[in-house]
Amino acid sequence: MKDPLMVRFSTRRKSLNRKQGNMIFRLTLILLSIFFICGFFSPVAASERLRLATTTSTEASGLLTVLLPPFEQANDCKVDVIAVGTGKALKLGESGDVDVVLVHARSLEDKFMANGYGSERRDVMYNDFVLLAFV
Repeated sequence: MKDPLMVRFSTRRKSLNRKQGNMIFRLTLILLSIFFICGFFSPVAASERLRLATTTSTEASGLLTVLLPPFEQANDCKVDVIAVGTGKALKLGESGDVDVVLVHARSLEDKFMANGYGSERRDVMYNDFVLLAFV
């Protein structure tokens, strides 16, 4: 006949192993879920994404289709273009919804910078108005 204390001990021991196994299994599932959500098992490393708010006229000019591919390749990033009016583009910059604002309204740009919404302003393009007349 078995000792009652020994039977109780071995039953309790099996129960602890099962609880520990369940806890390890759950912990493993949680960690794997976190890894998949964060992209640790992604086959391709995620590149940076840059959000650009620009005017519809800049996007319609075709300039971005020429400039963005070499920029993206050189900087290992993807540029998401949001083409809106100047006012909306600046509002997106003010709210922090975009990383770069490319607009063409100098007085609004100066106000945007004076209010502390931008860190650096550069002239990218300018307009030339050429008058032609027959003499």
